Amino acid sequence: MTILEIKDLHAEVANPDETGEPIRILKGVNLTIKSGETHAIMGPNGSGKSTLSYAIAGHPKYTVTQGSITLDGEDVLAMSVDERARAGLFLAMQYPVEVPGVSMSNFLRTAATAVRGEAPKLRTWVKEVKESMNELEIDPAFADRSVNEGFSGGEKKRHEILQLGLLKPKIAILDETDSGLDVDALRIVSEGVNRYAERENGGVLLITHYTRILRYIQPQFVHVFVGGRIVAEGGPELAEELDANGYVRFTAASRESDTDTAAAVGA
Repeated sequence: MTILEIKDLHAEVANPDETGEPIRILKGVNLTIKSGETHAIMGPNGSGKSTLSYAIAGHPKYTVTQGSITLDGEDVLAMSVDERARAGLFLAMQYPVEVPGVSMSNFLRTAATAVRGEAPKLRTWVKEVKESMNELEIDPAFADRSVNEGFSGGEKKRHEILQLGLLKPKIAILDETDSGLDVDALRIVSEGVNRYAERENGGVLLITHYTRILRYIQPQFVHVFVGGRIVAEGGPELAEELDANGYVRFTAASRESDTDTAAAVGA
């Protein structure tokens, strides 16, 4: 049983104005994800969902100022980015970057070697990649192309899920994997996530604005993220409420809470 545990997590980012104070984004996040569980985090733009994913993965732009993240009791915040990957954490980015000059095939095998601790046997690896690409309906010719260079949004997201299936992490963090996908690509990507969860008994943290992906990837737990923290939790029925009514009641409650806190501090 793998457990990712986040306690009272606070994080900030440097102010674009060099003379300004850092901008606080995460304001006390508490979340526990176990093997075989799928959690959906939903919230409006600018609420801090992506910052949470970056803080877990170790993005240098974001500074954790308070709280803890542990994976099976080990201090994740003390690990470098590559150590977090080897420990079993995986981030599918909202905006996958292009890496000109590095082929997908070389990138994937290098990543697998780093995570597994040894290079996969070539014959076995070629078969593994071919099967995974076939499941995701990825043209084999993409293996020789530079990482994400000239890829459409949907192609980039399929390759993120290809990495997920080949690297087999303990916990997968998927940051708006549904963004920019048409109906067919959404189905294919969702099936890839479901295969990973079933085959590897992996834990999934799915960050999204919309409920459409939840028709394919069904979470056991839904968390509403507003103002840098989780403000409500429930099951799939909570996602249905958000689809019907939006985030208005949660954003209003969050503003009232922040106002009350500011008044208390001022007093």
